[in-house]
Amino acid sequence: MLARLDIRDILIIDHLVLDFRAGLNVLTGETGAGKSILLDALGFVLGWRGRADLVRQGAAQGEVTAVFDLAPDHPAFAVLRAAGFPDPEGELILRRVNTGEGRKSAYVNDRACSGTVLRALSDVLVELHGQQDDRGLLDPKGHRALLDDFGGHDRLRREVASAWRARAAAQSALETARAEVAAVAADEEFLRHAVGELDALDPQPGEEAELDIARRRMQAAEKIRADVARALQALIAPDGGAESLVVDATRWLEGVAAEADGALDAPIGALSRALVELGEASDGTERALDGLGVDPLELERTEERLFALRGLARKHGVAADDLGGFADTLRARLNTLDAGADRLQGLEQALAEAEAAYAAAAGALTAARRAAAGRLDAAMADELAPLKMERAVFGTEITPAAPGPDGADQVTFRVATNPGAPAGALNKIASGGELSRFLLALKVCLTAGTEGLTLIFDEIDRGVGGATADAVGRRLQSLAEAGQVLVVTHSPQVAALGAHHWRVEKTVQADVTLSRVVPLAPPDRVDEIARMMSGDVVTDAARAAARALLDVA
Repeated sequence: MLARLDIRDILIIDHLVLDFRAGLNVLTGETGAGKSILLDALGFVLGWRGRADLVRQGAAQGEVTAVFDLAPDHPAFAVLRAAGFPDPEGELILRRVNTGEGRKSAYVNDRACSGTVLRALSDVLVELHGQQDDRGLLDPKGHRALLDDFGGHDRLRREVASAWRARAAAQSALETARAEVAAVAADEEFLRHAVGELDALDPQPGEEAELDIARRRMQAAEKIRADVARALQALIAPDGGAESLVVDATRWLEGVAAEADGALDAPIGALSRALVELGEASDGTERALDGLGVDPLELERTEERLFALRGLARKHGVAADDLGGFADTLRARLNTLDAGADRLQGLEQALAEAEAAYAAAAGALTAARRAAAGRLDAAMADELAPLKMERAVFGTEITPAAPGPDGADQVTFRVATNPGAPAGALNKIASGGELSRFLLALKVCLTAGTEGLTLIFDEIDRGVGGATADAVGRRLQSLAEAGQVLVVTHSPQVAALGAHHWRVEKTVQADVTLSRVVPLAPPDRVDEIARMMSGDVVTDAARAAARALLDVA
C-alpha cells in the first residue's frame, strides 16, 4: 500500500506531503489545479517514462519520495533480492532526485539503485490506469500477455520458451551440418587427392630439419673427400709418396754414414722419427678417408624426400612440420563427408523431436489460453452488468499465429456494445464512456487475486454521469475493499463514494503559482462535491444534493 508521497520542487509544487490510506482515496479539483502533476511525480519516483522538465523553476533540484507498507509476502521482496538489496525492515522507501541539468539518481531505502530496479518494483507496487490506457489494454500486441497473466500460465510459457530454444538449436545444428557437408562435397576431389599425397609421404614432425642436416653433412663429405684422398696419396704413394722418399733418403744416408764420422747420425735419427710420424699420419688420413665415404644413392634419397616435404608445404601453404596436422584436418573433413549422411539423419531426427516437443508445449499453452479466455469472458460479463452495460458483449479471440517463444497464438480482446452489432477492437467500437467502463471491468478482472497492488485510476469515469457514474464509483468502492485504490475524478458521484478525500488546488503567492493538496473533513467534502455539481457558484441546492450523495454513499 502507498502510505506517503513526499514531493519537493516538482513543477508548481514546492513541498507537499500526502498520507494515503487503505480503501478508496479520491482526489478532486478544478482542471489545471495540478492533479496530473501528482501522477507525474509518482511516475517519476517509480521510474516511469514521463516529462523531462520536472524541476520547479528556480530550484536546484526536484525530489520525490514514496513510502510503501508491505505485507511480509509481498512480491516486492523478490524483486529486491534479485537486485541484491536486503529486505526492508518495515517500510519500503523509494526516493528519486532530478537536478536542474537533468541528471537523475534513485534510491531504495537510501541505497542507490538503477531506474530498471525502480520500474521492476513499480510493476508489483502500483498500477496506473486511465482512459488513455497507458498499460496496454487497448493494444492487441499486449493482449496475449494479459490473458496469460490472468490464466496464470507462467509455467506453460516457460516450457514453451524452453522448447522453442531447443527447436532453434536443433535447427541451427542441422543447417550448420548441411553447410559443412555441402562445402566438403564441393572439395571432395581435391581432399581425396591431397590426403592421398600426404598419406603416401607420411611426414613426421621435425623430419625436415633432420633431413636438411643429413644432406648438408653428406654434401660436405663429398666435397672434402677428394682432398683427403690426394693427401693420402701424397703420403703413401709407392712411386713418390712422402713415406717412400723418406725411406730412400734414410737408406742413402745409412749407406755413407760410416764414412761421415758420425756427422749423419742425427739426420738419420730424425728421419727414423719422421717415418714413425708419417706412418701415424698415413693411418689417420686413411681412417678419415674411410669415414668420409658417401653413398650417392643415400644422398639422392635424402634430397628427394626433403624436396618432397618442402614442395607439399609450399603447395598447401603450411610449414613442413605442420603437414601431419594438416593431413589430419583434411582427413577430418573427409570423415565429415563420409559420415555426413548418418550425421544429417541423426540431426534431422533431433529436429523432428524438438519440433514435436515444441508443438506439444505450444498446444498445451493454446488449450490453457482457450480455457482462460472462457473464464475471462464470463468474468467480464459479470463485471459489465453492474456498470450498466449488461447488453454489451466482451470476447477473447484466439487465432493461429506464427510459432515463436510465446507460442503460436494471437490473442485479441473484442467487444460488441449492442446485441447484433459486429464485434471490433475496444478503441474502435466503444464510445468514451463505454470505453471507460470496459477498461474498468477489464482491469478488475485482470487484477483479481493480486495482493498488495495499489490501483490508480486517472479520470476513468470521464464521459459518464448520473446512474452510470454512480455504478462506476460503486465498482471502484468495491474494488478498494480488498486493498487500496486512488482515483482522480471530476465525477461527484464517484467522489462521494471515497473513504478518503483530497482537494487539489492552485494558489498564487508573490506572483508564484503553487499547487497544494488539502485533506477534506466531512463539511469540506460537502462544499467540494457541491462545487463539482454546480461550478464556481455553490448554491444551497448543490450543497443539499452533495449531502444526499454522501448520505447514500
